Amino acid sequence: MDRVPSLPSAEQQHLLDAWLPGAEVVRDHSWGQVERSVLEVTHEGRRYIVKAGGRGDHHMAREIHAHLLWLEPWTVLGRAPRLVHADVAAHLLVTIHLPGRLVLDTDHAHDPATYRQAGELLALLHGQDAATDPDHEARENRKTLAWLDSPHRIAPRTEERLRALIASWPTPAATLVPTHGDWQPRNWLVDEDGVVSVIDFGRAALRPAMTDLARLEAQQFRGHPELERAFLDGYGADPRGPGAWQRTLVREAVSTAAWAHQVGDEEFEAQGLRMVDDALAA
Repeated sequence: MDRVPSLPSAEQQHLLDAWLPGAEVVRDHSWGQVERSVLEVTHEGRRYIVKAGGRGDHHMAREIHAHLLWLEPWTVLGRAPRLVHADVAAHLLVTIHLPGRLVLDTDHAHDPATYRQAGELLALLHGQDAATDPDHEARENRKTLAWLDSPHRIAPRTEERLRALIASWPTPAATLVPTHGDWQPRNWLVDEDGVVSVIDFGRAALRPAMTDLARLEAQQFRGHPELERAFLDGYGADPRGPGAWQRTLVREAVSTAAWAHQVGDEEFEAQGLRMVDDALAA
């Protein structure tokens, strides 16, 4: 096997050489859509995941923050990768490799047992802490309007409806908890015994708990109430309140449609545009 290839910066290569001297690449898990390398490597008989972000990678600090503060309820169970090395300034982290395969595009993605476990895991994350933020709703409204001000292909009349709807929303105080931010099967692993684990924390942040259900609502729960029921059974409650849930769905839809357009992902953009229609219909 080849030695670890060049990372986005010489500083990252230097740090990795110090942390895992002589490490060798097993597999490149990089997506190619963002400025980040994700490498599975071996060092002294152990496997690790190396994540290295470029200068424009704004998610690495959040990922490291999550590892340091929020993942212990999962790592003590072996259900999330354990942090080994990290440097926020260098946009670099190393974790223990977690065995398993992605749930996405497997039979497990249609199995209620998977979603029950995902609900149980999410409840552990959300249950660690809670804080009241009086400005959260107004701040999220500004973010959604900023997406509408950016390049997108949302129809003009639909955009007008969205702007009017956002202007009509109340801005109550919100309860924020640690959230994953991209809670869906592409970030769940399943091992040979069917045990579900969690990866990828670049969108982790304090948010309302219901926001972690938004991507499932748009994808896996759509047309599959049995998966939704299993998930909520595992979670132990339903964190979605009617008004706040619609606001969450609209925000998720707009950001998905605009972001996907800006990165050239037409399939994901089409999903985002459908999400906009669904959210307005709701």
